[in-house]
Amino acid sequence: MAGSCGTIDAVPTTSAPTASRRLLSLLSLLQARREWPGPALLERLGVSERTLRRDIDRLRELGYPIRAARGPHGGYRLDAGAQLPPLLFDDDQAVAVAVALRSVAVTGAGVQDAAAQALQTVRHLMPARLRARVDTLELTAVPAAGEQAAADPAVLYAVSAAIRAREGLRFDYASPAPVGQAGTDTTDGRPRHLQPHHLVARGGRWYLVGWDTRRGDWRVYRVDRIGLRTPNGPRFAPRQVPGGDVAAFLAGRFKGSETGDKWPCLGTAVLHCPAAQVVPFTADGAVEMLGAERSRVVLGAWSWPALAATLARFDADIDDVEPADLRQAFADLARRATRASGRRDSGQRPGQR
Repeated sequence: MAGSCGTIDAVPTTSAPTASRRLLSLLSLLQARREWPGPALLERLGVSERTLRRDIDRLRELGYPIRAARGPHGGYRLDAGAQLPPLLFDDDQAVAVAVALRSVAVTGAGVQDAAAQALQTVRHLMPARLRARVDTLELTAVPAAGEQAAADPAVLYAVSAAIRAREGLRFDYASPAPVGQAGTDTTDGRPRHLQPHHLVARGGRWYLVGWDTRRGDWRVYRVDRIGLRTPNGPRFAPRQVPGGDVAAFLAGRFKGSETGDKWPCLGTAVLHCPAAQVVPFTADGAVEMLGAERSRVVLGAWSWPALAATLARFDADIDDVEPADLRQAFADLARRATRASGRRDSGQRPGQR
């Protein structure tokens, strides 16, 4: 049991001394619950009060900061300490830690190297039976497609601390830049002033949701583009995110909606295409089979032109389009497509005048 900082101890077999098994059982109970009344621990362990006090003292000698409260309602609590004492996991917990460390690449936090080192430490300290389970698990964590820019852990910690303390943040924000150019500061050198409310991980990136005091509105910022300034701003009274659900709010913003997790433009159309060929490409849309070769599709998008273009990609005839805004978007798309083809009318070929 007495080992270096961070040791993962396995529960001993029945051949181990009774005192060692009792000590590990006590530690497991203290880790599972914030506070234990003394009588409850005595009943669970089946020992005398004197034995319990002696075992508590042994755990303290090993580095576990156990606080005791005296009196008729007294008990014991395992507090956080200045150093990491030996840890105790059951089999499932140890494997879960290893899986989480392997999956850290998809979180968008820049701690991949530290996670890889921690995984090696955990694996080395595991009993052979658990090491075999972890090694058998073939897991490849693939980050979300597109630009990969991990958030600085120091920025994540600082933002999280400001959220807990309800302190305003001042920061510079770099916008996406043209290829080959550095990011530009969208504030023209002036810092953003934000009341931070939530940190959200989505699609391999971290986002900060907060109330912009200068704009008087809610804003969403990518954490990897934030350059914090010091000191923090004044304390503030927390607001409620529109709709009360930060995940739905953020999903709605990505859809271009100001009223929650729904598309601002929703339309229907009949595609001359089997439903089986449509379903894999409709994401959160709905598909109704109208026969062997026709399907009614309900889809949403952030704009009517985007919705028309999404339906056009199925390479099938389209009719029964609703509403009128979507029909107009198809007409606009047809004009753009005609100009792009180089044709002036349906009888000309590209390049003809």
